[in-house]
Amino acid sequence: MGFVELALHKSEDTVAAFFIMTIDQSKISASKIPFASIEKYTAIKGEQEILFSTHTVFRADEIKQALDNNRLWQIQLAFTDDNDPQLGDLMKCIRDETQETTEWHRIGKLMLRMGHFKQAEEFCNQLLNNSSSDSDTESIYHMLGGMKHTKGEYKEAVKFFEKALEIKRKTVPEDDPSLANTYTGIGLLYNNMGDYSKALEYYEKAHQISERALPLRHSNLASFYACIDGVYNAMGDYSKALECYRKAHQISEIVLAQNHPSLANSYKNIGTTHYDLGDYTAALKALQNTDEIQQKVFQEGNPAFSFTCGWLGRVYRRQQTLSEGHSNFSITYSDIGDVHRLMGEYEKALIFHRKALDIQKSVKGNPLECATTYINLGETYREMKDYTTALVYLKKGIEIHKSKLPKNHPDLAISYHKMAKLHLATQQYDMAMKNVQQAIEISQEKLPLKSFASIEL
Repeated sequence: MGFVELALHKSEDTVAAFFIMTIDQSKISASKIPFASIEKYTAIKGEQEILFSTHTVFRADEIKQALDNNRLWQIQLAFTDDNDPQLGDLMKCIRDETQETTEWHRIGKLMLRMGHFKQAEEFCNQLLNNSSSDSDTESIYHMLGGMKHTKGEYKEAVKFFEKALEIKRKTVPEDDPSLANTYTGIGLLYNNMGDYSKALEYYEKAHQISERALPLRHSNLASFYACIDGVYNAMGDYSKALECYRKAHQISEIVLAQNHPSLANSYKNIGTTHYDLGDYTAALKALQNTDEIQQKVFQEGNPAFSFTCGWLGRVYRRQQTLSEGHSNFSITYSDIGDVHRLMGEYEKALIFHRKALDIQKSVKGNPLECATTYINLGETYREMKDYTTALVYLKKGIEIHKSKLPKNHPDLAISYHKMAKLHLATQQYDMAMKNVQQAIEISQEKLPLKSFASIEL
């Protein structure tokens, strides 16, 4: 502890981590001794130093703040090795999914899986400059497309995937299974940009190829189902989306390790769809399963955490357990802004909504995300009684919804409802009635009973 105390004393900005390692000797393979005492050989007497081999693996069982020092964290580690069945299953899946033509390509793909995007981009560009075959170039373009997608740079990602597709189609038949991944990648990008017809076009191509080429319980087939279901979700057909997500999840549970990242994503899809259907208890259960897996397999700072925590924050808020959700999870800017609005802290709400809008505009991603933030800003200004500004933002949000969504999409019903409340506040009763009638027409067709009941003035 002496080194820890010295480091904390030097700077008040320092946060220290103290590792407590537990080694069950019954789990140590006789042929692989992972550590040795070097007390007799160390230059510093009395240190009782232990030297671990570089391939030693520990499982993080618990991370907690020290009771007597809020700048010190204790991390409980338990020794494990290749005999751990969960670790073995996870490593096998990762090896299968990072199979590439060379070791260098495998390293690049592993960097992407770990969320090291800057290093991965630099590495992939180096590989691209030294590429010696069309096969290598196609693989690198595919990795770069995946990286741009994860960063929210969708148009750039489409360019890379289309380059990969152009090369691939020159070398394989049109029904070759390897084309399915590229079709899926492009479809997912169009889905994120709100172009659902294009997304379905590419997803269906991938699905048709995969159904002919893959076993019924193959993990890739589950991924294709999930992608198609995601489009149904975005189009507001939540019941059909949930039914299909469950089919995909059944395959994932059979073919994937219990702590596989793709299984976490499957739980996330189910959870968010339950949320849209108004079943917040089921949504919370599924999203907690997502968070549990991500905590085990991802490093702190991975982008997956922000998405999951944002949804957990929404569910807690809907369940009216704000204190629990707010203390245990970081919520996205937009969600934090809406929480401040509900608490009557309007200036703080505006700050966070504007931060969300700045990010959404900078990445030039899905315009529907901007629409949500515009609506949130409009609601905040309405509650502040700044009706002129509220009208500006609500109109912007509704214009995007009308241009990007089907006429009977549930999000449009919610937007019309909010516009009706604004017109009611300004005593424009005819306009209020017009908007609330539009909201009710959509709600009767698309929204669950709980949501329909909330369409009131």
